[in-house]
Amino acid sequence: MLQVCLNGARGPGDSAAIPMSPESLAESAARAVAAGAGEVRVHPRTPCGGTSLSPRVLTPVLSSVRAAVGTPVPVTTAVAAEPDPGRRVERIRSWAVLPDLVSVDWHEPGAEEVAGALLERGIGVEAGLWARTDGHERFARSPLAPRVRRVLVKVPYPPAGSGAGEASRSFLAGLELPPVVPVLLHGEDGSAWPVLRLARRLGLVARIGLEDTLLLPDDTRARSNAELVAAALTGRRDFPDTT
Repeated sequence: MLQVCLNGARGPGDSAAIPMSPESLAESAARAVAAGAGEVRVHPRTPCGGTSLSPRVLTPVLSSVRAAVGTPVPVTTAVAAEPDPGRRVERIRSWAVLPDLVSVDWHEPGAEEVAGALLERGIGVEAGLWARTDGHERFARSPLAPRVRRVLVKVPYPPAGSGAGEASRSFLAGLELPPVVPVLLHGEDGSAWPVLRLARRLGLVARIGLEDTLLLPDDTRARSNAELVAAALTGRRDFPDTT
């Protein structure tokens, strides 16, 4: 399965192709799913561009994207959306429309409390384990580890080529994960494409999108999330999408 990550922390200053509003996220999601994506990850954004967990921001995004696609729509609780862990928990308890899956980066302060609040509401938790952090060690000790629905492994190393693949294999080999829990493996920027290829070889969930990279495998600028998805699945570089 291939997840498309539509925007992340990037904005129009990074690329005119980055979707921000509920409507542009829905359109980008629909095109990416038409290109073959099986899941759509979004970062709900305020009109000013900030990532937010507010129900006033989350609800229209989820509603718009779900009206456009029939795939799961995960979101994130990263510290960039709300620095205070207690406030993050309050936001989760105030949601009227619930995401399909929510990432919790286990190296961030308050991860256990945030994951617990999500589970209390019946929302699936994706445990984010980043290389070069102690998140995987905290997760291995967590009583909530057996209850997560998926593990997201991020290898934020800048080198491309075999270096990124070797770093990913090494990090994966050292993880203590619950049995039979799916793993999503991804890189970013220079490591995005080599790590995606490794994920597919290992039979793991892979992801691509403008959150992870602005470039196609040949280092040309991607015109859309759909073009990145098409390149990931078929190697095509001529997907007819210029939005």
